[in-house]
Amino acid sequence: LMARIAVQRTKTHEIVDIMRWLDRSLIRLCSKFAQYRKDDPASFQLPPQFTYYPSFMFHLRRSQFLQVFNSSPDESAYYRMVLKREDVSNSLTMIQPSLMSYVVNQAPQPALLDSTSVRPDGILVLDTFFHVVVFHGETVAQWRDERYQDDPKYASFKEMLASPQEE
Repeated sequence: LMARIAVQRTKTHEIVDIMRWLDRSLIRLCSKFAQYRKDDPASFQLPPQFTYYPSFMFHLRRSQFLQVFNSSPDESAYYRMVLKREDVSNSLTMIQPSLMSYVVNQAPQPALLDSTSVRPDGILVLDTFFHVVVFHGETVAQWRDERYQDDPKYASFKEMLASPQEE
Protein backbone atom coordinates (compact mmCIF):
# COMPACT_ATOMS: atom_id res chain seq x y z
CA LEU A 1 0.00 0.00 0.00
CA MET A 2 2.82 2.40 0.87
CA ALA A 3 4.47 1.71 -2.48
CA ARG A 4 1.28 2.43 -4.38
CA ILE A 5 0.69 5.65 -2.46
CA ALA A 6 4.29 6.72 -3.05
CA VAL A 7 4.03 5.96 -6.77
CA GLN A 8 0.75 7.88 -6.98
CA ARG A 9 2.42 10.85 -5.27
CA THR A 10 5.09 10.99 -7.99
CA LYS A 11 2.52 12.74 -10.16
CA THR A 12 2.16 15.70 -7.80
CA HIS A 13 5.21 15.73 -5.52
CA GLU A 14 8.97 15.86 -5.92
CA ILE A 15 10.84 12.59 -5.33
CA VAL A 16 12.77 14.15 -2.44
CA ASP A 17 9.47 14.94 -0.66
CA ILE A 18 8.22 11.40 -1.24
CA MET A 19 11.43 9.98 0.22
CA ARG A 20 11.05 12.19 3.31
CA TRP A 21 7.44 11.05 3.66
CA LEU A 22 8.51 7.38 3.44
CA ASP A 23 11.24 7.97 6.03
CA ARG A 24 8.86 9.72 8.42
CA SER A 25 6.29 6.94 7.98
CA LEU A 26 8.89 4.30 8.81
CA ILE A 27 10.07 6.25 11.85
CA ARG A 28 6.48 6.68 13.09
CA LEU A 29 5.78 2.97 12.65
CA CYS A 30 8.94 2.02 14.53
CA SER A 31 8.30 4.47 17.36
CA LYS A 32 4.76 3.10 17.83
CA PHE A 33 5.38 -0.63 17.49
CA ALA A 34 9.06 -1.33 18.16
CA GLN A 35 10.50 -2.15 21.54
CA TYR A 36 13.82 -0.60 22.47
CA ARG A 37 15.80 0.85 25.33
CA LYS A 38 17.04 4.39 25.00
CA ASP A 39 20.71 4.67 23.96
CA ASP A 40 20.91 0.91 23.22
CA PRO A 41 20.58 0.27 19.45
CA ALA A 42 21.04 -3.47 19.98
CA SER A 43 17.77 -3.60 21.93
CA PHE A 44 15.65 -2.47 18.95
CA GLN A 45 13.08 -5.12 18.04
CA LEU A 46 10.01 -4.98 15.81
CA PRO A 47 7.07 -7.35 16.25
CA PRO A 48 7.14 -10.36 13.89
CA GLN A 49 4.43 -8.77 11.69
CA PHE A 50 6.78 -5.88 10.84
CA THR A 51 10.08 -7.73 10.57
CA TYR A 52 10.45 -7.29 6.80
CA TYR A 53 8.88 -3.84 6.54
CA PRO A 54 12.12 -1.81 6.94
CA SER A 55 13.78 -3.99 4.30
CA PHE A 56 10.96 -3.36 1.84
CA MET A 57 11.14 0.36 2.51
CA PHE A 58 14.90 0.23 1.85
CA HIS A 59 14.34 -1.48 -1.50
CA LEU A 60 11.38 0.75 -2.42
CA ARG A 61 13.53 3.86 -1.94
CA ARG A 62 16.10 2.43 -4.35
CA SER A 63 13.65 0.95 -6.86
CA GLN A 64 12.94 2.09 -10.40
CA PHE A 65 9.56 3.32 -9.12
CA LEU A 66 11.12 6.22 -7.23
CA GLN A 67 14.65 6.49 -8.60
CA VAL A 68 14.41 7.66 -12.20
CA PHE A 69 18.11 8.14 -12.90
CA ASN A 70 19.10 6.40 -16.15
CA SER A 71 15.45 5.74 -17.09
CA SER A 72 13.39 7.45 -19.72
CA PRO A 73 10.05 8.99 -18.71
CA ASP A 74 8.34 6.19 -20.65
CA GLU A 75 10.19 3.51 -18.68
CA SER A 76 9.36 5.17 -15.38
CA ALA A 77 5.70 5.47 -16.32
CA TYR A 78 5.60 1.84 -17.47
CA TYR A 79 7.12 0.48 -14.24
CA ARG A 80 4.81 2.59 -12.11
CA MET A 81 1.74 1.53 -14.09
CA VAL A 82 2.62 -2.15 -13.76
CA LEU A 83 3.17 -1.78 -10.00
CA LYS A 84 -0.27 -0.24 -9.56
CA ARG A 85 -1.96 -2.96 -11.63
CA GLU A 86 -0.37 -6.07 -10.14
CA ASP A 87 -1.40 -7.94 -7.00
CA VAL A 88 0.43 -7.68 -3.69
CA SER A 89 2.67 -10.72 -4.23
CA ASN A 90 3.93 -9.48 -7.59
CA SER A 91 4.32 -5.94 -6.24
CA LEU A 92 6.50 -7.22 -3.41
CA THR A 93 8.68 -9.08 -5.94
CA MET A 94 9.02 -5.87 -7.96
CA ILE A 95 10.11 -3.91 -4.88
CA GLN A 96 12.34 -6.55 -3.29
CA PRO A 97 13.37 -9.17 -5.83
CA SER A 98 13.52 -12.79 -4.74
CA LEU A 99 16.80 -14.66 -4.85
CA MET A 100 16.83 -18.46 -4.73
CA SER A 101 19.94 -20.56 -4.17
CA TYR A 102 20.39 -24.01 -5.69
CA VAL A 103 23.12 -26.35 -4.45
CA VAL A 104 23.77 -30.02 -5.35
CA ASN A 105 21.72 -32.47 -3.24
CA GLN A 106 19.87 -29.69 -1.40
CA ALA A 107 16.42 -28.21 -1.76
CA PRO A 108 16.28 -24.68 -3.19
CA GLN A 109 16.48 -22.04 -0.48
CA PRO A 110 15.81 -18.31 -0.39
CA ALA A 111 19.02 -16.30 -0.25
CA LEU A 112 19.87 -12.80 0.90
CA LEU A 113 20.20 -10.08 -1.72
CA ASP A 114 23.84 -9.77 -0.82
CA SER A 115 27.23 -10.72 -2.24
CA THR A 116 27.60 -13.34 0.51
CA SER A 117 25.00 -15.44 -1.33
CA VAL A 118 27.36 -16.00 -4.27
CA ARG A 119 28.92 -19.44 -3.93
CA PRO A 120 31.19 -21.17 -6.43
CA ASP A 121 29.26 -24.45 -6.08
CA GLY A 122 25.76 -22.98 -6.45
CA ILE A 123 23.26 -21.46 -8.81
CA LEU A 124 21.40 -18.25 -8.01
CA VAL A 125 18.11 -17.25 -9.60
CA LEU A 126 17.07 -13.62 -9.27
CA ASP A 127 13.42 -12.83 -10.01
CA THR A 128 12.70 -9.10 -10.32
CA PHE A 129 9.26 -9.68 -11.90
CA PHE A 130 10.43 -7.86 -15.03
CA HIS A 131 13.53 -10.03 -15.52
CA VAL A 132 14.79 -13.42 -14.38
CA VAL A 133 18.56 -13.84 -14.11
CA VAL A 134 20.29 -17.20 -13.63
CA PHE A 135 23.85 -17.07 -12.27
CA HIS A 136 26.12 -20.12 -12.20
CA GLY A 137 28.93 -20.08 -9.63
CA GLU A 138 32.50 -20.53 -10.84
CA THR A 139 32.66 -24.28 -10.12
CA VAL A 140 29.17 -24.93 -11.52
CA ALA A 141 30.02 -23.01 -14.69
CA GLN A 142 33.20 -25.06 -15.08
CA TRP A 143 31.28 -28.33 -14.64
CA ARG A 144 28.62 -27.13 -17.09
CA ASP A 145 31.24 -26.19 -19.70
CA GLU A 146 32.92 -29.58 -19.28
CA ARG A 147 29.47 -31.16 -19.88
CA TYR A 148 29.29 -33.10 -16.59
CA GLN A 149 25.50 -32.99 -16.88
CA ASP A 150 25.71 -35.41 -19.85
CA ASP A 151 27.47 -38.08 -17.76
CA PRO A 152 25.03 -40.46 -16.00
CA LYS A 153 27.29 -40.46 -12.91
CA TYR A 154 26.38 -36.79 -12.36
CA ALA A 155 22.58 -37.08 -12.53
CA SER A 156 22.17 -34.89 -9.42
CA PHE A 157 24.19 -32.14 -11.11
CA LYS A 158 21.97 -32.41 -14.19
CA GLU A 159 18.90 -32.06 -11.96
CA MET A 160 20.41 -29.03 -10.24
CA LEU A 161 21.07 -27.35 -13.62
CA ALA A 162 17.50 -28.07 -14.75
CA SER A 163 15.80 -26.95 -11.50
CA PRO A 164 16.06 -23.16 -12.05
CA GLN A 165 14.73 -23.51 -15.59
CA GLU A 166 11.71 -25.47 -14.34
CA GLU A 167 10.91 -22.92 -11.66
